Amino acid sequence: MATILQIETATPVCSVALAINGETIALKEQAAQNIHAASLTLFIEEVMQTAGLAYKDLDAIAVSKGPGSYTGLRIGVSTAKGLCFALDKPFIAIPTLQMMANGFLLQHPNYGGLICPMIDARRMEVFTAVYNNKLQEIEAVNAKIVDEKSFILELDQNYVTFIGDGAEKCMPVLDHQNAHFSISNYNSAANMSSLAKLAFDHQNFEDVAYFEPFYLKDFVFTTPKSKTN
Repeated sequence: MATILQIETATPVCSVALAINGETIALKEQAAQNIHAASLTLFIEEVMQTAGLAYKDLDAIAVSKGPGSYTGLRIGVSTAKGLCFALDKPFIAIPTLQMMANGFLLQHPNYGGLICPMIDARRMEVFTAVYNNKLQEIEAVNAKIVDEKSFILELDQNYVTFIGDGAEKCMPVLDHQNAHFSISNYNSAANMSSLAKLAFDHQNFEDVAYFEPFYLKDFVFTTPKSKTN
């Protein structure tokens, strides 16, 4: 039996789930800007209480590893690492875009096309990848500036569903008969449950001391323009 606490903070969704043998038994999440630092530990405590479990009952901690928000990923990974150190539990890292695609397939088990999860970056840029309905990676994770020629080969040959907060802004540009969109929340820690269980079964654990989130791009620090009198 694998009891796994799961954390997702790569986007504005702050999400915590508890799963036993790949089945989600408790979930707490909220979508809002800049709430991860204040809410994550509270959500973890609430999920543990809802499940009626103590921290010693956990077998592993899983976290969505990115790409996504630099600050959100730092908070999620740091919290997961702290729990692993304190509890002496294994650390599991799940690719965020794969988790999103898995969430879509859980809701659409008979889907036969491709899935393209998108996380909003800046302007018309997204963090993205393409998966088939077996969750196999067709296009590797990358940062893409989307225009009318993006994904044209995939769209000419396949039915493609674009998901995530990055997909919404790309709707006007990806004007193709095979392009479809699903803007539901797929950044839920509940979508990690089967993937975390698989990683646990294969003992696919990360080194807690040296693991870093998958940022994909370097953090860009900007300062506000000075006001003129």
